[in-house]
Amino acid sequence: MFSRTLTIVLAVWALLGGAAPQSGAKRFAVEQRPGAVLILLGDKPIAKYVYQDPEISRPHFANLCSTNGKRLTRNHPPIEGRDRMDHPEYHPGLWLAFGDLSGTDNWRLKAPVLHERFVQNPQIEDGKVTFEVENLYVSDEGESTICREQARYTLRHTNAGILLTWDSTFTSDEAFWFGDQEEMGLGLRMATPLRVEQGGPDPAPKGSGEIVDNQGRKNAQQIWGKTARWIDYRGQLDGEPAGVALFCHPKNFRATRMHARDYGYVAANPFALAAFDAGEASRVTVSPGESLRLRYGVLLHSGATLSQEQLEHVYREYCQVAEP
Repeated sequence: MFSRTLTIVLAVWALLGGAAPQSGAKRFAVEQRPGAVLILLGDKPIAKYVYQDPEISRPHFANLCSTNGKRLTRNHPPIEGRDRMDHPEYHPGLWLAFGDLSGTDNWRLKAPVLHERFVQNPQIEDGKVTFEVENLYVSDEGESTICREQARYTLRHTNAGILLTWDSTFTSDEAFWFGDQEEMGLGLRMATPLRVEQGGPDPAPKGSGEIVDNQGRKNAQQIWGKTARWIDYRGQLDGEPAGVALFCHPKNFRATRMHARDYGYVAANPFALAAFDAGEASRVTVSPGESLRLRYGVLLHSGATLSQEQLEHVYREYCQVAEP
């Protein structure tokens, strides 16, 4: 078991590039909690990785924050009067799930995803937090294993914000397949004030946000179902620009389509075609001895609105630091 609290001096980084540590630089720390790993920057929690939860039967990240502690994903659990209250269990913050995995549905929590073990315990090295887990995707009844996932997570403090890289590989001794639904892939639920939506069914504050992608398209009307290298979901928190950018690795098996919604939600989905009116229904089969790998980057940023050029630069740097 890893040490309860680990710290190391972070460098003052150039944009995703290292430099020598300087006095006063913020420190990362990790703390073990029951069924969870809490990640801090300085004395501020910036993310909670939850691998055992009585209500959410799949691992996820909750309460993701920027370097100054501003919460960028929706409060988990959502707070009545302050948040959009829909999907409190399905949308905990940041997660990977599939509405149709060999006919099972772990997106809607009908089939569990079980934390098997830490392949690598959380550690801090070279200014990064890194850990690796193995998860089992099982049938609705929990009686059989459909596939295994080995997921590696790395968090870096960069000049543009906190970059979380997500690298998952799926394998099995038997064939399994991914179906065609909107609810497939990497899901993100934004803080309620950052959503585009101005109204909605709950008495929550109006949204201040917008969604932009690398093609210059904006908001759900233009982005939903379209392929993109990256999107940035951003707005204002306490009068300060803030947001979350999703980066899609160019070596994923297929271009990623964005299931983007103005109420504060997006899923980066490379599986669906028919669900996005983009072709015949897709079924992505993984045979024994083969694997399917998904890689994404998640940039947590605040303090300034990032331009298209800045986001392109950070995207290219993400592709460089992502493992080959």
